[in-house]
Amino acid sequence: MRHFLTLKDFTKNEILEMITLAQKIKQQTKQRKFVPYMEKQTLGMIFEKSSTRTRVSFETGIYQLGGVGLFLSSNDIQLGRGEPMKDTSRVISRMVDMVMIRTFEQSKIEEFAKFSKVPVVNGLTDAYHPVQIMTDYLTMLEFGKENPTVAYVGDGNNITHSWLMLAAKLGFDLRVATPKGYECDASIVSEALAFAKESGAKISFSTDPKEAVKGCDVVTTDTWVSMGQEDEKEVRMKAFDGYIVDETLMNLAKEDAIFLHCLPAYRGYEVSEETFEKHAEVIFTEAENRLHAQKGIMVWLDNHRI
Repeated sequence: MRHFLTLKDFTKNEILEMITLAQKIKQQTKQRKFVPYMEKQTLGMIFEKSSTRTRVSFETGIYQLGGVGLFLSSNDIQLGRGEPMKDTSRVISRMVDMVMIRTFEQSKIEEFAKFSKVPVVNGLTDAYHPVQIMTDYLTMLEFGKENPTVAYVGDGNNITHSWLMLAAKLGFDLRVATPKGYECDASIVSEALAFAKESGAKISFSTDPKEAVKGCDVVTTDTWVSMGQEDEKEVRMKAFDGYIVDETLMNLAKEDAIFLHCLPAYRGYEVSEETFEKHAEVIFTEAENRLHAQKGIMVWLDNHRI
């Protein structure tokens, strides 16, 4: 049974197969051709963390594939009353055809997958957000960035960790700029660097956003205060001073560089209003592509059942 928990579990060819499927399905969708690749299948969607894009994209996606999405808030199922994750998995996976989970610890989704009878998709954990990064790669391709140098500016979080895995697996260059004390997880960095040796990816780390952005093709960032970190806001605002992606910073990138943001975006913090609006077409294509990238992932997993 194949699950989609982190990109480190896939080869370069497998990742590209999912992207190719997403491109094909997106083209069909734009032509109003809704092919029932997952006819009459049910996607169980477990949310321990709320979301706009994750819920809408998965629920719409499975419907367009011919199936149905079942929204399961942790407050509405026994998981919210202390039922072990492995028991929840053994129950739900006997009733649905695939499960998407948006939760906190990576260990939770790994435990669910261990006991699941159906494929499990990571809709976000504190460690990784792989569906978002697949979306970002799909978007980069659409805007002509096939072999990019990518600069990530901001917090060393689940988005950054997923960028590390994508770059390391596909072999493109990634520069990460984070403030001191907000670096990526050391164990994840170590794994990514090992994969990079095989693929030829060049991954670098610094505390200087200007150094990271200079001459790159893609600039990306994320909120400095993720869900559950609200009590750290004042401290984080001071630590991230100078890390805003604005036109001064973007002017150091290539003239045709694009800017990506996984949303929600907080103008005046990680990105300026001017930069956000200048790149709005790319950003909201990226948001839409959550729908198409995830359909590609789900269909690929469905095609690789044992």
